[in-house]
Amino acid sequence: MTGLDQQPTSTDTTLPRGPLVGFATGSLGMGVWVTVPGLLLLYFLTDVLAVAPWLAGLALLLPKIADVLLHPWVGHRSDVAQARHGNRQRLLLLGCALPVAFAALFAVPGALTGAPAAAWVAVVFVAGNLLFAAYQVPYLATPADLRIGYHERTRLMAFRMVVLTLGILLSGLLAPLLAGGDAATRAGYQRMGLLLAAGMLVTLLVGVTGIARLRRAAATPTPTHGGGWRALVAALRDRQFRWLVAAYLAMSTTTHLVLAAVPYYAEYELGRAGLTTVLVGAFVAPALLVTPAWLVVARRLGKQRALLVAQGAFAVGSLVLALGRPAGLPVLVGAVAVLGVAFAGMQLLPFSMVPDVIRAAGAAGAGTYTGVWTATEATGAALGPYLYALSLAAGGFVASAAGETVTQPGSALAAVRYGFGLLPAALMLAALLLQRRYTLDATARAAN
Repeated sequence: MTGLDQQPTSTDTTLPRGPLVGFATGSLGMGVWVTVPGLLLLYFLTDVLAVAPWLAGLALLLPKIADVLLHPWVGHRSDVAQARHGNRQRLLLLGCALPVAFAALFAVPGALTGAPAAAWVAVVFVAGNLLFAAYQVPYLATPADLRIGYHERTRLMAFRMVVLTLGILLSGLLAPLLAGGDAATRAGYQRMGLLLAAGMLVTLLVGVTGIARLRRAAATPTPTHGGGWRALVAALRDRQFRWLVAAYLAMSTTTHLVLAAVPYYAEYELGRAGLTTVLVGAFVAPALLVTPAWLVVARRLGKQRALLVAQGAFAVGSLVLALGRPAGLPVLVGAVAVLGVAFAGMQLLPFSMVPDVIRAAGAAGAGTYTGVWTATEATGAALGPYLYALSLAAGGFVASAAGETVTQPGSALAAVRYGFGLLPAALMLAALLLQRRYTLDATARAAN
């Protein structure tokens, strides 16, 4: 019996493995969208399309600002669909068009460079984020829609986390290679976008089928109303939810900053762009092994305490990375692996705590709560690369086109290193302090 197959307590409905795997498979495609733009898009703009760092950061930030409004609205529409039709399937199917936007994101037309290229990426990113919200929001509302308890919600999200990690790992390793590795070109990025988009489509459709099967196995009665904007007000007034969201904003900002910084750290601190794949592997691969362990820790300590441990470990690992090349490559790769272990906990635990909050509040608007949550994640996904782009700009980093060689000033190299180490450590410490204000976990655990 694996860690993911531990039997739930007697108060839980046990979800069958087949639908669990189908549900989790949808995270493969979601993992590509979460990972590849976060990993390569800033680098693609500054080192392939010759976009200045400040403008590149802005091109990635502005579309995410729109998400703050779009995600709660998508959550509201998801609740309306749940009330009217007894499921959220129509939005999920709309979200399956996401691969089209992903392919277009890296297919910048003609010879566009600089500001026009940044504008193309920004516009396509807005469309892609809307499609991603259409899939992600109803997808993540699933645990709150099911007749399951505290530990079974964690088990459900553990299956999702393992498969999501696999998607992050595969796309994080394949995308740089498909783009051309050390000699990446515009054509290489376009080819990469098309190939990964094809895989995304298949996995997203499998996820829709898996959700339908889970609902047949353990769906709660359909609410008579869709929550509406009153559910949004209730979510924003929910003290426990506010602290959880605030902490997750800091966590999401930190992890996306680290992801965006990896190509720069590999090339300018470690001296070889090809090490991007090694660092991504060290960051993501541990999660495939340790997610069952986090499930055990959460059962014994509770989700809240386990999450505080993960946050502390991430902060310590980030401080080691601030030492840079003098620490030696094995030590640095080991530090990235520590971040990966912590990252696994920070993906599993908060996502399984959100349905705890929804159930404790007795809220009908699970989609609205989830929309606010995913808007927070999207905001962090924007702020992370933007903060790193600002640190590069402050250090005087020089943008370049594909195949062009430039010499970076010492201040830019320092910004590459410390932006990858000290800044994430400070942000994660803030997340830890915010997370301590969340106090629902003991009550939710006792009520299982």
